[in-house]
Amino acid sequence: MENKELSYDRFETIYRDQINDCRYYCLVCEQDGMVIGLLNIRFEEQLHHGERIAEILEFAIAPLYRNKGIGKKMFAHSCRIARENGCYQIEVACNQLRQDTHRFYIRQGMHNFHFKFSKQLAGDNTPENIIGR
Repeated sequence: MENKELSYDRFETIYRDQINDCRYYCLVCEQDGMVIGLLNIRFEEQLHHGERIAEILEFAIAPLYRNKGIGKKMFAHSCRIARENGCYQIEVACNQLRQDTHRFYIRQGMHNFHFKFSKQLAGDNTPENIIGR
């Protein structure tokens, strides 16, 4: 998602931890044996809501398969899964540079009521917003 190469070992460790944790749910869309979509959700009880909330952590559709309704179906399915897991709301944070993604979420009935702030705790903590830096 950030257009950078990840450590396979670290990725595998995190992935295995998540698939063994009932607070995470990973949807994968395959076509002809190839992964073309992935949507990863975390469920958590939040004090400020007093409810269980689902948060989309990662959601990507392979470029050749975008604008074909796959993302819409995966998003709708994630909402059903969140409801089945007792969630009151589904949320997602999205980089400000991803304007097409913002339009997608709005078309799915989501609202942009919040800001999300971040600070790197290692490195230079540059204020520049560059995807894949």
